[in-house]
Amino acid sequence: MAARRAARVRPVDAAIVRLMALAAKGVQPPRMAREVEVIVAEWLRAPEADPSEAKGWLDELREQIAIGVGDAEEQLSDIDSSEPAAVKQAQATLAALVATRDAAERARAAVRA
Repeated sequence: MAARRAARVRPVDAAIVRLMALAAKGVQPPRMAREVEVIVAEWLRAPEADPSEAKGWLDELREQIAIGVGDAEEQLSDIDSSEPAAVKQAQATLAALVATRDAAERARAAVRA
């Protein structure tokens, strides 16, 4: 039984992998925000769902995304402005991460613990 728990992926880790896969595909910010809503709904619909636990996961998810936003902002500032394609890609990534972070904040406020 302990081996089964150890092999189980933490919900926040699974959510981050899922969101980063979408971001890597260049998914637009509104779609990223909807994905956060879908993830939270899945957490809350789970048979063992605990709103206070989901709120904790959201806190961690939002924190990790906020770190990603900071990293994306730094990368954008480091890009040579003479490379418009790179600037555009970095801006798109930043916008997707900001939308994801903001959606996590909204979801956290909506979850009743």
